[in-house]
Amino acid sequence: MKIFWLILAGACATVAAVFLWRGSFDLAFVVAVIGTVAWFLNYRTQAKAITAARDAEEENQTRDLDNDQ
Repeated sequence: MKIFWLILAGACATVAAVFLWRGSFDLAFVVAVIGTVAWFLNYRTQAKAITAARDAEEENQTRDLDNDQ
């Protein structure tokens, strides 16, 4: 899913640049905002994956400690 958000952010940046070049500043702003949101969603997806992996590792360590006792 994270690659989807990166592709969308890149596409929005490209489209925003085209709108700027053609002088459509309002449309360029809207598309740039959508691209920024897509980039933040990509960042959020990565953060959730890292957090889930860390939580799973902590849970495994807790189970190992409980089994040793």
